[in-house]
Amino acid sequence: MKRVFSGVKPTGHLTLGNYLGAMRQWAEVDQHRADALFCVVDLHALTVDHDPARVRRLTRQTATLLLAAGLDPALCTLFVQSHVDEHARLSYLLECVATDGEMRRMIQYKEKAGRERERGGSVRLSLLTYPVLMAADILAYAADEVPVGDDQAQHVQLTRDLALRFNQRYGQTFVVPRATHPPLAARVMNLQEPASKMGKSEDSGPGIVYLLDEPDVVRKKVMRAVTDSGREVVYDRAGRPGVANLLEILAACTGGNPESLGGVYESYGALKKDTADAVVEVLKPVQARHKELCADPTYVEGVLREGAEKARAMARPVVDSAYRSIGLLPPVAEPALNAVR
Repeated sequence: MKRVFSGVKPTGHLTLGNYLGAMRQWAEVDQHRADALFCVVDLHALTVDHDPARVRRLTRQTATLLLAAGLDPALCTLFVQSHVDEHARLSYLLECVATDGEMRRMIQYKEKAGRERERGGSVRLSLLTYPVLMAADILAYAADEVPVGDDQAQHVQLTRDLALRFNQRYGQTFVVPRATHPPLAARVMNLQEPASKMGKSEDSGPGIVYLLDEPDVVRKKVMRAVTDSGREVVYDRAGRPGVANLLEILAACTGGNPESLGGVYESYGALKKDTADAVVEVLKPVQARHKELCADPTYVEGVLREGAEKARAMARPVVDSAYRSIGLLPPVAEPALNAVR
């Protein structure tokens, strides 16, 4: 079986975009077709100013929602990144292979660093180097595929470049992974700003539907979604991004086709109502399962503990091999104690 690795960062509450663009694919397809690992990448949440208690809370919530969305510990490995030391161990080796220029060309670094400077803040070094940690997340498990949205494709390409460079310099060590993309709803857009992705890092916003939003909140947000000039309901991503976003969400929730759905509606109001109802129905089982899991926190803790043990067993041989390949002296084993004195 192919090995698949995916991670989600606990920097905010998970959204409808996270579910339709990634989590549902992980639960319905990836964990059944591959040796799949799913990781809450909490170390990545430390690259910007953060509240430690909030990171811990969101890490647990994220893991619980991944289970609620359908990830099955009997089929996949679910764990928290910081619970497996091999991520940090390998990251430093890859920093010794990556270049400063590569890091500074990363689009997300440019955008996030620019926003931080505009606020008058200082840019943490980890924000520059975290794509290398992301590469370590993937390469430590000899992953063949990395399901990502379009905005993460550059990071997977960096991972491929670092793996190839390391293998060329120090001998065959890493599997070179490839990015895969969901066929529909890879990028659910903000309901109020349809040119922007529905991101979870924002604390609040009428354009973001969170997985734990109450049904009346979901309906209010969808009914207030920005549409476009004119009254005809047609699917035109470039010309009518607001309507196109609603049609894509409706199609993803119902299994339809956004182009075909565009010819069904005569008004924006009817489209919004059906989209809101579809989103509520899609979220209903996830929210119900989340409530059950929250009532049994020891189950989630057990899943994460066992997941970390499985992940560690997979990653350690790969990372130990990388340490030997790059020229580090293996630790000296403790002499066995004499059983008979």
